[in-house]
Amino acid sequence: MSWSDPIADMLVRIRNAHMAELEIVEMPHSNVKSEIAKVLKKEGYITDFAVEGGVKKTLRVYLKYTQDHDPAILGLKRISKAGRRRYVPADEVPRVLNGLGIAVISTSSGIMTDKEARSKNIGGEVICSVW
Repeated sequence: MSWSDPIADMLVRIRNAHMAELEIVEMPHSNVKSEIAKVLKKEGYITDFAVEGGVKKTLRVYLKYTQDHDPAILGLKRISKAGRRRYVPADEVPRVLNGLGIAVISTSSGIMTDKEARSKNIGGEVICSVW
């Protein structure tokens, strides 16, 4: 099965798994999805992720919950879509909830958070926002 926007599919799978209170969510693997999962893990929104399989790899994301079993990710929003890409220069990198959330940015130096992009003075494509 092919999707027109695999990153949006990844975000929807994570959102749906949180609503169903699942611990693990699986999806088809891609390098961009792995990099997004790496950023989410580094920022503390997921506990871990793993790439499994041979020719057809699967990305397995281990979701994180609080003590009250509330999800660590309260919201996910796809910003740059297939029909409307959103690129920003270095001085216009967005802040999510005044720094309480993160924006995932695809730059020439790789996929990183808005804070890293601002500190390195790099702009790029705003992939999504997480809070």
